[in-house]
Amino acid sequence: MEVRIRKIWNSVTSLLVIITVALATALVGVRLIGLDVYTVLSGSMEPTYETGSLIYVKDVNHQDLAEGDPITYLIDEDTVVTHRIVEIVPDEEDASVIRYKTKGDANNAADGSLVHYKNVLGKPVFTIPKLGYFADYIQHPPGMYVAIAAGAVLILLVFVPDLWFYNI
Repeated sequence: MEVRIRKIWNSVTSLLVIITVALATALVGVRLIGLDVYTVLSGSMEPTYETGSLIYVKDVNHQDLAEGDPITYLIDEDTVVTHRIVEIVPDEEDASVIRYKTKGDANNAADGSLVHYKNVLGKPVFTIPKLGYFADYIQHPPGMYVAIAAGAVLILLVFVPDLWFYNI
């Protein structure tokens, strides 16, 4: 009986560790291979990128971008947007400066301002639907506190039973 309980306990804690490692890899580990992760907060690019999805963006040379490509870019210091290029607009005074006219797939009109090539963060390479809700939740209180508490509980679940079973 005791051995069976221990096996079940080890299986449950192993599963929790695997889930935790998978989430950590999806949210943070991908940065090691050069991808940045953003949460889709609006429906402007639906159905391509659903609201609440995590979007993985890879750095790209601005000269490799073409009309029809989705790009992720800064519109100010705090706001990141992913929209599709609908037109490439060279600067009238300096042909080496490129700007992009963009539009969300779900929007009826193009965006009001052009995107300077230096503001382009990259090009989305893939997305995970719904995981952005979780990522956004754990980045701000109270979700941050819940994530820290869950990590502490996971550590306890992994190590305390071994100490308890060892003393029996």
